[in-house]
Amino acid sequence: MKRKQTILFVDDNPKNLGILGTVLAESEHSLYFAKNGALALDITKNKHPDLILLDIMMPDMDGFEVCRRLKQDPLLAEIPIIFLTAKTEKDDVITGLKLGAVDYVTKPFNKKELLTRVNTHLELRAAKEELQESLAEKEEALATKDKLFSIIGHDLGNIIYGLKGFAELLTDEEIQPDVEERKDYLQMLNRAATDGYDLLTNLLNWSRSQTGRLQANPTTLILQDSIYQNVNLQQDKAQRKKINILAGVNKNITVFTDENMLDTVLRNLISNAIKFTPKSGTIRITAEPIDDNVVEISITDTGIGIKSENINQLFRVNIANTYGTDGEKGNGLGLVLCKELIEKCNGTIGVESEVGEGSRFSIRIPINA
Repeated sequence: MKRKQTILFVDDNPKNLGILGTVLAESEHSLYFAKNGALALDITKNKHPDLILLDIMMPDMDGFEVCRRLKQDPLLAEIPIIFLTAKTEKDDVITGLKLGAVDYVTKPFNKKELLTRVNTHLELRAAKEELQESLAEKEEALATKDKLFSIIGHDLGNIIYGLKGFAELLTDEEIQPDVEERKDYLQMLNRAATDGYDLLTNLLNWSRSQTGRLQANPTTLILQDSIYQNVNLQQDKAQRKKINILAGVNKNITVFTDENMLDTVLRNLISNAIKFTPKSGTIRITAEPIDDNVVEISITDTGIGIKSENINQLFRVNIANTYGTDGEKGNGLGLVLCKELIEKCNGTIGVESEVGEGSRFSIRIPINA
């Protein structure tokens, strides 16, 4: 739904304000009134109207001066102004247009003319805002694409370089690592391969989501099975940091969602919790019905937490690398993917966090179709 547009009437004559209000009373616009220039400036700064109907001849501060001050303010300069004047002299009209007004209406008002001009400039204002929003979305999409290419170029490249390095160490006859060293190299090789696989999977899924090729196919699932399965997949990572994962989920809870999408979200959230939780920490996973048709899954860790100013950036593509408590590298793409997948499943995702205390990620998904 389009938002309701607002109009500010500025005239020192209460009778004129009444006439203007009566003419537009049946419209769907919100109306504001000011009887002098100073009040008009205050209302404009606080309300940011979509259109201003401004009388020229007023005491203390005339319409020209009000217009001049508004056009000097970058936050208010784009608001269109229609001058109201009883004069029809050419000089007044030219002065007003030079100051930045878009039109003028003469008194006494012709109802049809007034409505036509008001609606025309409101439509132009709406069209301009829509165009600006569209351009902003396109710029954001291009910036996101650039960030994505950066992630591919840096993170995936580094992983492949690491795989190559470990492989060379294992096959170099001059080095000849002993059994324990070879075991360590193999473990590091496996971790690098796993990280590369996870990153590539997230990249491919996110790309499919952006192009509309990733569609949800919801079915009824036993939630306990999905959670326990994904916990088991992450146990190796947790055990290396001596992190205890406690998952308590009622076996009777079912959800109606896409199984692969839910698995991807759970895998990413559990992996992140492990990454940002210090050694010997704890991760708790619970699931409780919120009402008859929504289940909330919570993944709570005793990790390093997130600064409040960074929380709003969590679900946006960001090239800034983050590092876990054991030096694990992350790029944040997993959380972006989590948000998009959960929304495709008609669910929501949220986070609560306190620096030094830990974080709680929660997802809400439907129980029934």
